[in-house]
Amino acid sequence: MESTKSFNQILADIRVRPIERGEEARYQALMAEHHYLGALPKIGETLWYVAMWQDQWVAQISMSGAALKCGVRDRWIGWDFRSQYGRLRLIANNSRFLILPDWHRPNVGSRVLSLIERRIAGDWQTHFGHPLFLLETFVDPERFYGGVYRAANWIELGLTQGYRRTASGYSATPASPKWIFIRPLVRDPQVRLTHPDYAHLQLTGDPNRMLNAEEMRSLPLCFSDIKDPRRSQGRRHRLPVVLGIAAGATLCGMSGYKAMADWAQGLGQPARERFGCRRENKRYVVPSEFVIRDCLVRVEPGTLDRALSLWNQSWGQPADSALAMDGKTMKNAVDANGAQTHILSAVGHTSRTCYAQKK
Repeated sequence: MESTKSFNQILADIRVRPIERGEEARYQALMAEHHYLGALPKIGETLWYVAMWQDQWVAQISMSGAALKCGVRDRWIGWDFRSQYGRLRLIANNSRFLILPDWHRPNVGSRVLSLIERRIAGDWQTHFGHPLFLLETFVDPERFYGGVYRAANWIELGLTQGYRRTASGYSATPASPKWIFIRPLVRDPQVRLTHPDYAHLQLTGDPNRMLNAEEMRSLPLCFSDIKDPRRSQGRRHRLPVVLGIAAGATLCGMSGYKAMADWAQGLGQPARERFGCRRENKRYVVPSEFVIRDCLVRVEPGTLDRALSLWNQSWGQPADSALAMDGKTMKNAVDANGAQTHILSAVGHTSRTCYAQKK
């Protein structure tokens, strides 16, 4: 650091930005080395940030999806489990906060948090297409006091009950309660989060769903009759498993090959077994982003559509009482005669399932 510059000025010059794709390996390596919980995969709606002073990395921050259940938070908001699940996307969890060793100095943490608060709502809207109303984080009282969050004016709600997520759901007995802190990003977040009109929340589409054990087992079975277009040499993952995981990730809100692969990496061993994943060294392994992309681009789309329609009939929404016809002209798509391609679809009113498409 420049000795002639006051530390207050250095604090003022710190900036925060999302990390770039080429920096992700460095980010994960530093998090694994210096954070007591280690690194986290990027699953679902997640943004990674780095705080910088000039060309030096000061701190690393992970903002990801909110905790599925937290009694003290849910009571503060005033919603029940049935109504809150589709609205959890309006809350982001500060799942990791690492101040790098050379920057353990007064006010650095609160400065970084304040910079995150100023920009995260806009970043979230840009990346995921919906707003954020609230930030949350959990602090282990056996290790920390939460002074950084207190200094940044986060609100302490109290202690969680101490139950933790396990492979089969939640632990039977409480183990380590955590302090929970929240930081509203809007006025009246409780009123907004409990608003009876879902459209008022500026969320598009239906709430993402969660897959149960039977649905995980059933997805690969839908693709068992599809011929594998890959060469037999070098195959490590069966095609139905790859397609089943890709479909499961999509049902849970993932968009794009990387998001699907990150979702797969976040699956626990029991979930991987249900999908029928390959077993290596006594552990189930999931397909990589390359394998998922390679399989999806090779399989004929109509075949996938028919397989998923069969799965939806068994596991999806109830049957629709009415169908809607939807027509679209495909931009920059022309047939052999030079005419633009038109697609006509039959879509269910209630389930929004596409039952058929005609070119």
